[in-house]
Amino acid sequence: MAKRSLLLQSCSKFTGDRRGNFGMMTALLLPVLLASGGVAIDLTNMMMAKNHLQDATDAAALAASSALANQTSTQAQAKLMAKDFVKAQMQNWKSSSMTPEELAAFNEAFSATVVDIEEQTVTVGMGNSKTYNVQVSSSFSVPLNSMTQLLGMKQTTIGTTSKSIGATEAKNALSMFLVLDRSGSMAWKTNAIDTTSKSCYTYQESDWPRATWSTPCYVAKITSLKLAVGNLLAQLKTADPDSKYVRTASVSYSSQKDNTGALAWGTASALSYVNLLTAEGGTDSSGAFKAALAALTLPKTDKSSEEKLHEAKNGQTDPKKYIVFMTDGENNFYGGKQGTGNDTKSDNDTKLACESARTNKIEVFTVAFMAPTRGQTLLRYCATDASHYFQAENSAALISAFKTIGEKASNLTVRLTQ
Repeated sequence: MAKRSLLLQSCSKFTGDRRGNFGMMTALLLPVLLASGGVAIDLTNMMMAKNHLQDATDAAALAASSALANQTSTQAQAKLMAKDFVKAQMQNWKSSSMTPEELAAFNEAFSATVVDIEEQTVTVGMGNSKTYNVQVSSSFSVPLNSMTQLLGMKQTTIGTTSKSIGATEAKNALSMFLVLDRSGSMAWKTNAIDTTSKSCYTYQESDWPRATWSTPCYVAKITSLKLAVGNLLAQLKTADPDSKYVRTASVSYSSQKDNTGALAWGTASALSYVNLLTAEGGTDSSGAFKAALAALTLPKTDKSSEEKLHEAKNGQTDPKKYIVFMTDGENNFYGGKQGTGNDTKSDNDTKLACESARTNKIEVFTVAFMAPTRGQTLLRYCATDASHYFQAENSAALISAFKTIGEKASNLTVRLTQ
């Protein structure tokens, strides 16, 4: 009994002795705590990696569908471009934190990016619509830190998929008239540097009408306008390569209306007109806008009307009609004369013509190019709605505005679907 009592006392002392418990608990829990901390860090890294990869595949899908819709790439070229785009985007993100060996392995992983393209052609009316569904899927392995590896995992795979759709349609017959400002201020410089010349004489508002020697050389407004119009017309040409559905023309104005270009099939005539423009004189938009309106609104029974001409060419009797109205200033002449009240007369006549365009269901796009407040107000009034008004404060914005107009007019669309 004494021995048993002694044994019980020893066990009681052992179980009752709490010294060293913290050390034992720490020894047991430390791996779990370290692994939990590692998981938290890795989850953050994984989320960042996934976001970067999603951005890369989104951009790649949009780039591929845009190239296909613009018909600047074959499907094979678009697939290669999308793969390279994903690799380049991810390399830019990771290259600074990787060894050359790690970077090589990283890039090799993106050679397995999968790009699927589905093309659909639908015949509607007298034209064809092509739709390109692009899907870009990519993945890569993210190494886990040493603390997470205590759980037996060394790496995990991150994957994303992006889808976009690009469509080009040439089924809608259209007639478009460009109404363009070529007043003296169109000779002034923009913020775009002319890389073809190191220095040149440059016109700017502060020294007008004198030209001053400038280094570097800057692109003039009139040059930017020609580039922007060329971009717009190129999109119409892409949508209608056989010049079967599109008719275009241009008319310019300064102190009064210039000679009016004639509506013609395709874009060549309108482009030639614009490329010959020079900047000079004051500003009176009324005559030019009315000339464009008159050309587009001949009676439908007239054999020279847009309706009759389109019907004879492509079988469509209700072509879409557009006026693209651009200025960089404000009206200060009327009928070639400057004086008190002529600015208001020109504005009022232009507004009446814009109202008539709305009545005749002509869509009016307006572009205020570095224009003062009164010029902006006039163009806002003339635009079919707020989405048809563009305010461009530099050369790049002008080109972007005309590009958007071209996309809307030619039904060229590119969007991300997932």
